[in-house]
Amino acid sequence: MTLLNVENLTLEFDTDEGRITAVDDVSFTLEAGEVMGLVGESGSGKSVTAKSLMRLNPYNAVYGPQSRIALGLDSGPVDVLSLKTAREMQVVRGGAVSMIFQEPMASFAPAITIGKQMVEQLQLHHKVGKKAARDVSIEMLDRVGIADAAKRFDQYAFELSGGMRQRAMIAMALSTNPKLLIADEPTTALDVTIQAQVIDLMKDLVADFGMGIIFITHDLGVIAQTADKIAVMYLGRLIETGPVREVIRTPAHPYTQGLLRALPNLADLDAPLIPVPGDIPSPLERPSGCVFHTRCPVAMAGRCEVAVPEMVGLDKTHAAACFAVADQRRVA
Repeated sequence: MTLLNVENLTLEFDTDEGRITAVDDVSFTLEAGEVMGLVGESGSGKSVTAKSLMRLNPYNAVYGPQSRIALGLDSGPVDVLSLKTAREMQVVRGGAVSMIFQEPMASFAPAITIGKQMVEQLQLHHKVGKKAARDVSIEMLDRVGIADAAKRFDQYAFELSGGMRQRAMIAMALSTNPKLLIADEPTTALDVTIQAQVIDLMKDLVADFGMGIIFITHDLGVIAQTADKIAVMYLGRLIETGPVREVIRTPAHPYTQGLLRALPNLADLDAPLIPVPGDIPSPLERPSGCVFHTRCPVAMAGRCEVAVPEMVGLDKTHAAACFAVADQRRVA
């Protein structure tokens, strides 16, 4: 059974300026033991999409009528968008689904020890006593590479280094044995050495627990080391998907090509970085047609600003939503 199946996910927000679209007709699947990288600039809709999987978006969020999020568990499929009560929500909020946030200090209560928060979470989702929950929590802290885990269990988040706080947050997310782990830019605030350690840890977790992971980042270099497949997002739409090696080696969409050109060239460190021209538009000023046409170097007047391109399959697993790609396929 597929672990996660997202179909036609559309999410809008009611604001004082009117209703704005944050996620537009997004579809993807994730299997157990698979890592998917969700990539794009800030404002692309990555975090909003991830929070939709746990129903964590604010009260003014409006899901489209065709939106569907199905979570495949051993006990049977769960229709996430049909969940209503707080008790029902527990399956996707720390139960079968856990989330690692970018800034761990925002996730830990500063006046409560890390251990007490971990025990409270475990007892909320599983019928265990305090001693058993403590043992599981200390074991998990040790599992993610925190030295002297029993001592750290009784410390506060501000007493730990940034890398150790990130590991503690990963331990807390894993302590409930989730089927799906959402990692929202977990390495952005860390130095390069700690980033590498966290990436290695994520790989080990997939091998040990067999969970599915959605890894959100704007860094294609991190995704190249971590993910099995990649989904590139721009202004709420998926514009290219496929196996990570194939997308990085032969990017089809102009936006994906631009993101790769913006990476440093290790063969020529003096070469200037080439940024994607322009800025991502505000959702309040969402472009018509292809949402990328205002920054696209190959945009076709009278076409790209009028119609929305559909995903075109380059092969069985690699696809891109671009008229130029579609035209090349027809010529070929």
